[in-house]
This record gives sequence, structure tokens and C-alpha cells, in this order.
Amino acid sequence: MGKPNLPLSLIFVFIQFLLIGLIFSTGPNTPMNLYLLILEFLAIVLGIWAVLAMGLGNFNITPDVKADGRLITAGPYRLIRHPMYTSILVATGVLVIDSFTVARFVIWIILLVDLLLKIKYEEGLLMQFLEGYSAYMDRSARIIPFLY
Repeated sequence: MGKPNLPLSLIFVFIQFLLIGLIFSTGPNTPMNLYLLILEFLAIVLGIWAVLAMGLGNFNITPDVKADGRLITAGPYRLIRHPMYTSILVATGVLVIDSFTVARFVIWIILLVDLLLKIKYEEGLLMQFLEGYSAYMDRSARIIPFLY
């Protein structure tokens, strides 16, 4: 493996967790609206499914490619390249919608930008170090199936 930029990777992760913590600490963590509660539950299920499909041995909290990393295309990865990020954005977005404040919305937008930048950085590394990743990109969506 080549040398990823570890400080940049850690900055992405730090910002991500800081913003998630801010969303959770600035309002209720369980939606009152039944439909939003179901959507939050589904987002959490997607995140768990993604971790299980990837396997703990392949899981990495930073966007860096592990030395023994392998391309996962099963489970939610069949359609979405970054289902864990999808899960985070939907689950936190539901909380913002359910108990909306401008501050929470701004925090969520910054989280979205952080994750999009993290994805761009991560995909650059994945294309460089995982054989077949470019072809996988052609047949899967980044975050939202059939859209993006």
C-alpha cells in the first residue's frame, strides 16, 4: 500500500464525530414522528448491515485502505459504495427534520460536506489500491441508489 495522508484522514473522522455529537446533543435523539422513527430505524439497520457485509476485519474508521483490504460488493455494497455514510446522513438528517433548528441544519450540512470530501479522498485511495474499484464505481451509486 502507498502512504495515505493520515492527518487528513483523522481530521475527516474527527469532524465527522464532532458533528454527529453536536446533532445528538442539540435535540432529541428519537424522532416523535412515526414515519421519521421508521426511517431512522432503517438507517441504523443499513449501517449494521454494511458493517456485517464488510466484516470487522475489513472495517476501518478512517478512509484509508487497510494493507489487507479487499473490495466488498455484497449486501448493501451491491448498490451503494458507501452505505455507512448513507446511514449516518439519513439517521442524523431525520433528527434534524424532526426537531429542526437552524443550528442543527447547519451542523448537518457541514457533516454532509465533510462526508462528501471524505468520500472523494477515500475513493481516490480505493481506486489506487483496490483492483476492480474503478469498474465497481461504474455499476454502483456513491450514497443514493440510482441518483448519486
